Amino acid sequence: MSGIEGLKKVLESIILNPKYAPFLAVLKAARNGAVYGAKVRFPHALVMIFLFRSGTVQEKMKLIFRATRTHAHNLAKYASIYKATMLLLRYMGSEPGKEGPYDTFFAGLLGGYVVFGRRSKRGHISSVSKQIVIFVFARVVLSLAELSIRPSAGIIRNNELSKRIGHDAWPVFAAVSWASVMWLFRWYPDTLQSGLRSSMDYIYVQSDHWDGLRNFLVYNK
Repeated sequence: MSGIEGLKKVLESIILNPKYAPFLAVLKAARNGAVYGAKVRFPHALVMIFLFRSGTVQEKMKLIFRATRTHAHNLAKYASIYKATMLLLRYMGSEPGKEGPYDTFFAGLLGGYVVFGRRSKRGHISSVSKQIVIFVFARVVLSLAELSIRPSAGIIRNNELSKRIGHDAWPVFAAVSWASVMWLFRWYPDTLQSGLRSSMDYIYVQSDHWDGLRNFLVYNK
């Protein structure tokens, strides 16, 4: 058996040992967070930056890799903090080794504050962090809205009323959301996230200007 094969066997015996599984899960979560963050951010940044940012190709590529690195780092760090906190709380509770009912909330609270809630040394919060938090917030609101009309858990206990609200709520939510964002873009565009503002400017503002057939059909003026 070669030295490499022996080392591989030793490492596999460690990672497959159930005794170490809770601790190794922290490392695995960090790895998965980094990979997922890179997979999600790179194509998004590639499209958005090349479409809406000015500058040379080299400058744009730097922005793309910076956004990708930030997203991957944030998710890896958050996953590590969350998993490590869950592990710590499991052994600090009234029943050691058993997960408490609010452990996930407090672990998420700590990770959210440390990774996404704090400002940089210059007092800024990165646009990538804002986008991730807004994405999560939107999903949380939708989930809580659905939970609120679930007869077994929400404030609406009547099955028929719950179904009716569930059926009609989405059209109202969609209409009000688009009405609100168009009003904000028209009168308070500085309050909108920069990526959203850029895309809306491209669609609704730059479409008002042309001086010939070429920049009417092929590209903007």
